[in-house]
Amino acid sequence: MLKFENVSKVYEDGFKAVDSVDFEILEGELLVLIGPSGSGKSTTMKMINRMIPHTDGKILIDGEDITKLNAAELRRNIGYVIQQIGLFPHYTIEKNIAIVPELKGWDKKKIKARVSELMEMVGLDPKTYAHRFPKELSGGQQQRVGVARALASNPRVILMDEPFSALDPITKEQLQGELISLHQKLNKTIVFVTHDMDEALKLGDRIAIMKDGSLLQLDTPEKLLHEPAHGFVEDFIGKHRIMQNPDLMPVTDVMNDKPLTSLPKRSPERALSIMRKRQVNTLVIVDENDVLLGIMPAYDLIAKMKEITKIEEIMYPPEPFLSASATAKDAILVMDDAPHGIIPIVDENKKVIGVVTRGSLLSALSTLWIETEESE
Repeated sequence: MLKFENVSKVYEDGFKAVDSVDFEILEGELLVLIGPSGSGKSTTMKMINRMIPHTDGKILIDGEDITKLNAAELRRNIGYVIQQIGLFPHYTIEKNIAIVPELKGWDKKKIKARVSELMEMVGLDPKTYAHRFPKELSGGQQQRVGVARALASNPRVILMDEPFSALDPITKEQLQGELISLHQKLNKTIVFVTHDMDEALKLGDRIAIMKDGSLLQLDTPEKLLHEPAHGFVEDFIGKHRIMQNPDLMPVTDVMNDKPLTSLPKRSPERALSIMRKRQVNTLVIVDENDVLLGIMPAYDLIAKMKEITKIEEIMYPPEPFLSASATAKDAILVMDDAPHGIIPIVDENKKVIGVVTRGSLLSALSTLWIETEESE
């Protein structure tokens, strides 16, 4: 959808703000650009709508070179939200949102309907706020108007340049949540610049980390946390964030990868013997290909030892279980639904690759907590 091909920005004094970045932004993706001050993240974003012209390389939208497009028309077809919001103080809220549709020659009735629709979408009652002026709104409400204005002409691409950085923490978190909901609902392609790594991890489908004009790594939040490609990336993210964000921690990091398994036709005496030897109180039942079949608690095995000849006769359904792509947060959420305190972890073929128990989950998270405390 949006493609950078060896794009650079060099100023007249020779300063290279962006150095041969090469990446693609997918249709409907929320891509976060992040890095320290002077990393080139805002310059990279502003080159998309030609607010800053690039020096070398190509920027393509749907395969079309943006330098071949009329600059004014290009900007009218790309939504733009900035930190300072940039509302016109002498315009009403309704008028502020309607600016781009008016420039594009929309019918007045269509504009009014679109403004009302967007105000409701961002949580501002049109009857209450349409005829107010920006100074009569709080910072959070003004930023909602900024988002509505960016969406007014229904652009496919929206650029957001540190839009929430000036807001208080509570308002910021609320607007982040609203942005996630809007993105899921509207499926717009969003390029979001921030200096806040927690915000990037929360919002981004993928995150591009920049330093000194270079793109160091572009990956999903999960991959950045667990497979940093550069020492700077690891330092910039900070290991403590894994503990703060268990929803970003792979369940494979908290599972026991050597679970005790058994075939379903094993005798109860033999099953109990190996459970005692391994000092476990729950057995995972699998077939010849290690595909998950069921769960067998030692308590039930002992209670019904004389009534059965094979453990499959009294095994329980293997629920809940999780796939290897799940997170530690998923395990935390379903643990209360695990009647035997064990969650099997399976691969794409439903083969057992590990188990999470209350003990292994607590142990892994406690270790992380201790490491975090010691590193601070």
